[in-house]
Amino acid sequence: MDTNLSDLFAARSQMGLSLAFHIVFAVAGMAMPLLMVIAEWSWLKHKDQEALYLAKKWSKGTAILFAVGAVSGTALSFELGLLWPRFMELAGPIIGVPFSLEGAAFFLEAIALGIYLYGWEKVSPWIHWLSGVIVLISGTLSGLFIVAANGWMNTPTGFEWVNGEAINVDPWAAAMNPSALQQGVHMVIAAFTALGFAVAGIHAQRLLKNPGIAFHQRALKIALAVGAVAALIQPISGDLLAKHVARTQPVKLAAMEGQWETEKAAPLRIGGIPFEDEEETKYSIEIPYLLSILAFADPQAEVKGLKAFPKEDRPPVAVTHFAFQIMVGLGTLLMLIGAIGLWGIWRRHSILDQPLFLKALVVCSPMGLLALEAGWVVTEVGRQPWIIHGIMRTKDAVTPLPGLAIPFIGFMILYFILGIVSVTLLKRHVFDLDQELGLDTSASSFKQDQAQKEA
Repeated sequence: MDTNLSDLFAARSQMGLSLAFHIVFAVAGMAMPLLMVIAEWSWLKHKDQEALYLAKKWSKGTAILFAVGAVSGTALSFELGLLWPRFMELAGPIIGVPFSLEGAAFFLEAIALGIYLYGWEKVSPWIHWLSGVIVLISGTLSGLFIVAANGWMNTPTGFEWVNGEAINVDPWAAAMNPSALQQGVHMVIAAFTALGFAVAGIHAQRLLKNPGIAFHQRALKIALAVGAVAALIQPISGDLLAKHVARTQPVKLAAMEGQWETEKAAPLRIGGIPFEDEEETKYSIEIPYLLSILAFADPQAEVKGLKAFPKEDRPPVAVTHFAFQIMVGLGTLLMLIGAIGLWGIWRRHSILDQPLFLKALVVCSPMGLLALEAGWVVTEVGRQPWIIHGIMRTKDAVTPLPGLAIPFIGFMILYFILGIVSVTLLKRHVFDLDQELGLDTSASSFKQDQAQKEA
């Protein structure tokens, strides 16, 4: 591996690590406010003290995740300039609008979260709830603006490319690129799915340890409802996004599906191992016609295969294919568990208290985040070798400075420390919560209320 390829590997590894770490906290900033807003709304409407307590506890968890996300997001902004100066030189004037709007949304989110955390006794209850809604909206918009910038990298618009230069730049057209809405909706739904199941799994674990605690039962129902509804509607968004990819990035679709040959009535492959040297995907289960139907809504539609593209323009097929299979497989499992959970909530069935179902939720708890990470691997690796699709190759965008392994190690240490801090704080938060609930179980309004309900 020569120096240039070595630097490229280090830069891509560092960026991949940073994105994989930050995305967890970005998702929390989008989805956690929804949970606390629902809980507080329940208190405002029904004067349910358990819901009030839940809103306060979830808001503290949101604050911890927000703080760590702010640090990791700041590190990412430095990395863009450090690792990809040529990309920023070209892309900055074109796609600066979403980044500017994201900054404004972030500051609005921070202000609203401060009001929410410290305004319980200082503003009226409905104004306080409204500040939580603003946290939810601004956090979601922040994510949408960043995804819009990434969408531009997949379908660059808003400029004319003449003799290796961008002219007639229209930043708003770039911000509203064809992939912005498709990717943004898919990401938001994925965020609600991931956090809903993650939080539901935490409370399911506490119920396994301490059955019958009303606080955890209420928390589980809210989180599970959010995650389940999102998981059930995600296939609609996924189908629309896949059709968009088929039109705009056919080589990415071919890599996702392990499709080597250009053919009509193309089959959908479940599983399988792509062999890039042999240009063949083996050991998959093939469903005739289904890929053509899903990609173009026509069972006889022609789907381009990887062989239709030069080898230097193909993404890493195995990584893209496996990541796509993981995303779809985990998403399907979450749909099934979510459907059972929604049925239990609707029917008020005791299945939500059954140890087997609670254990299933604990097992599923990280799956939404894993599916989301896999989806971003599909998006980013599937676009290679381009950093801006069809315009700039990734190897041409990396910084020419040698020794990129050093900042890579430095950022690894930073994320390790941030990870330890966030896990420690969250574990302490859950421990303190259990202590408070433990004190309440002997002379607690929660236990008394539960006893009254059972009576």
